[in-house]
Amino acid sequence: MSNWIDVAAEAELFEGAGVAVTPQGCDIAIFKLDDGVFAIDNMCSHGNARLCDGFVEGHTVECPFHQAVFDVRDGSVACGPATEPMKSWPVKIENGRVFLNLSS
Repeated sequence: MSNWIDVAAEAELFEGAGVAVTPQGCDIAIFKLDDGVFAIDNMCSHGNARLCDGFVEGHTVECPFHQAVFDVRDGSVACGPATEPMKSWPVKIENGRVFLNLSS
């Protein structure tokens, strides 16, 4: 049985913007960068803000509320005030569709 879940069309993703998806009730933000597509939990670990609404620059997204910065490739904190990293999710692209593996 496959653990990969179809969550979006690749054509729905744009560089410099996050897209929110909610597979199996998980709130996840997907980011398309020049070197791939990445997924991290959408709700900031510091406060009640959705990272899909944040400012994307390079490999990072800035929380729209308190300006914590996370690396979208692995969820690590690039700049406080957040101290807890975001969970990152495996992503694959097949036939123009974005799939996430939620079993990891």
